Amino acid sequence: MRRIWLVAMLVALTACGTAPAATVPTVRYQADGTVLSDSWHGPQLCATVAESLPPQCGGPDIVGWDWNAVEHSAQGGVRWGEYHVVGTWDGKSLTLTEPPSLAQRRNAPHDRSDFTTPCPEPAGGWRPVDPARATQKALEAAIARARKLPGYAAAWLDQSYLDEIEGFDSHDPRWVERYANDAERLVLNLRFTGDPTVHQAAIREVWGGALCLSRARHTEAELRALQKRAQKDIKDFYSASIDERAGHVEIGVWVATPEFQREVDKKYGKGLVVLEGFLEPVNS
Repeated sequence: MRRIWLVAMLVALTACGTAPAATVPTVRYQADGTVLSDSWHGPQLCATVAESLPPQCGGPDIVGWDWNAVEHSAQGGVRWGEYHVVGTWDGKSLTLTEPPSLAQRRNAPHDRSDFTTPCPEPAGGWRPVDPARATQKALEAAIARARKLPGYAAAWLDQSYLDEIEGFDSHDPRWVERYANDAERLVLNLRFTGDPTVHQAAIREVWGGALCLSRARHTEAELRALQKRAQKDIKDFYSASIDERAGHVEIGVWVATPEFQREVDKKYGKGLVVLEGFLEPVNS
């Protein structure tokens, strides 16, 4: 009986050892963008494109691309077009897992900025305190002066009054020219580190329109310095900028995984450097 039990135990252990290992699901990514090839490189995915004819751009290689299978433009040895692509990412290239299709415009620029005014609205609403100095020239002078003051962090215009104009179209130059940048109706927002109210008198010397002064965590100069540091540290980024209103640096990378963002947060401080992934997980 002892020998039979040992044999049974060995069979069980062998069966456990040969069980198939669990597989990790392959992550697929998607994007809308320009695909271009020329005499220097094969098909590549582009996040930004130089507006020339033919256009110029570069990015990660696309494996499995066939120009004969898609409609495209061609000139001077350059082939290009706008496509929706889906594939797997190995850190350097995108391998297609399905045929490309026409671009769906999923990769519109991410704008997390909040252009609303953080100050409480005064009684009677936002209006100029001195209409004679609520002009475009005065507005430009106020912003120029603010940029020279200690602790300057950001300047933006709150033009929420445009929402009240029926039919306003921000993409139509005629509407923009007629209604936008109305110095008597907009709110000038200025942000400084420290106590922002200490700068009110200096701004009011030149600006008589609606004004909101608010506090920032970091100056514009500090964010510029952080941007330069991040550009040196983060590899394979395709864009870098600062968002003064949000108070952070934005770095465009091909894939921004949660793990990658946590590493960046640990290095620079949570929320100070925000990664913008061009390739997005399918079904995200």
